[in-house]
Amino acid sequence: MTIANMIGGFQEYYGLDQQPFSLAPNTEFYVELSSQQECFNVLNYALETGEGFIKVTGEVGTGKTLLCRRLLNSFRDDQVSVYIPNPSLNPQALWRAIAHELGIDVNNVDIHQVQERIQEKLLALAMDNKSVVLVIDEAQCLPEDSLEAMRLISNLEMESRSLIQIVLFGQPELNEILAQDRFRQLKQRISYSAELKAMDNNSLQHYIQQRMIFAGYRGMPIFDDKALKLMAKVTSGIPRLINIIAQKAMFSAFGGGARQVSASHVRAAAEDTEGAICISKVNKYYWREVLLLSLMIGLVVLNELN
Repeated sequence: MTIANMIGGFQEYYGLDQQPFSLAPNTEFYVELSSQQECFNVLNYALETGEGFIKVTGEVGTGKTLLCRRLLNSFRDDQVSVYIPNPSLNPQALWRAIAHELGIDVNNVDIHQVQERIQEKLLALAMDNKSVVLVIDEAQCLPEDSLEAMRLISNLEMESRSLIQIVLFGQPELNEILAQDRFRQLKQRISYSAELKAMDNNSLQHYIQQRMIFAGYRGMPIFDDKALKLMAKVTSGIPRLINIIAQKAMFSAFGGGARQVSASHVRAAAEDTEGAICISKVNKYYWREVLLLSLMIGLVVLNELN
């Protein structure tokens, strides 16, 4: 039996149109949570008021990339986005990446000409009443020299407004980097900072229910109360871990022929997941075997029913 058949059987069993807990940052599966919405509101306000530098930080898996995608998708026609998803670039490569995003031909020109052409383009866009927003994901990976280049880029301005606004998304390590004395000028330019926080128990329950609805589920709650409480404990409210463990727990329930996910299914999934909080001393490979066996049994049962 192919993987596609397994997934199809799983979705049919629960009445789903698609996978509810995919790790892909799909904005169609965006669940409005208080922390996410607060950060989004800060971003919009800061951009509307023309502030030059904005910073959003959050632990691994808290939804920074999804928030970044949501921000990019929300831009109006008079907002020009410059998106840098891979910031591990030296200053020259960063300037050229920005030029490329702005549609500027910088082949066979030196870095000074690249900077001049970028400034000319920004001035032209400003004269056309358009604002430019440079968005950098995983900003903690920027080399230190490239962070200094960010400060120089933010110097591009007219008398009454900045020619470019900069939004940095990064892990908490970004705060530690900016706290260094050599970056004090850059840090002083940051007008607004926001932090993505982990979910509390109520938010987690809402998140799981909404993701199930987005995937096409229309039945009673899949996860019982004890399963949700344990999910909050083993994931610490981190969305990425919630997605991983919820998906595994559902497969475990499916394999055992259960319609509802219990705490035992969540426990099995957590023991098989790197980064989850350990709740027992049982070897994780034991639970991996349990999950695989449950899945195989579920597929056999489903085939017999069909």
